[in-house]
Amino acid sequence: MDTIKLIIPTEEYLDQARTYRQEMLDAGSSMDGCGPLRFNESAEQWLADVRSYTDPATVPEGKVQATQFLGVRESDGRVVGMLQVRHTFNEYLEKYAGHIGYSVRPSERRKGYAREMLRLALPFCKSIGLDKVLIACEPDNPASRRTILANGGVYESTVHEPGKNIDLERYWITL
Repeated sequence: MDTIKLIIPTEEYLDQARTYRQEMLDAGSSMDGCGPLRFNESAEQWLADVRSYTDPATVPEGKVQATQFLGVRESDGRVVGMLQVRHTFNEYLEKYAGHIGYSVRPSERRKGYAREMLRLALPFCKSIGLDKVLIACEPDNPASRRTILANGGVYESTVHEPGKNIDLERYWITL
């Protein structure tokens, strides 16, 4: 695996956000950890929305403060994945989604990038005052389960999310 780093999105990465979104849509991927990217055809609007999540005063109603990261390969500057850290819970996040969501673009999967992005995000989680983080994955996603377990995840329970009609395995990582 090439070395990657987590960075906060900037205008420099707008074209890559567009291509990331399209690759994920073409593959039918859920875009976990991409913030509002799946709903924004405009990368500029996505970046504005991502920035609004960073300040409690500008977080959209019903959402929580969050920090968006891009997983960027150091050798060529390519965005290989995205990860979002939610600083607190709302009712939905507490029951289903957890503190962290992540995804890797389909053309870059099976290279260890998700595992490394999650590893890199955990010190940030501690720095914002979290003692442990909740992460969820679908039972039919063994790659995500392996990513969570490799970073110290401990299985808690499986819950059914009725809105999407899916089951989700809940894991806690103590920081």
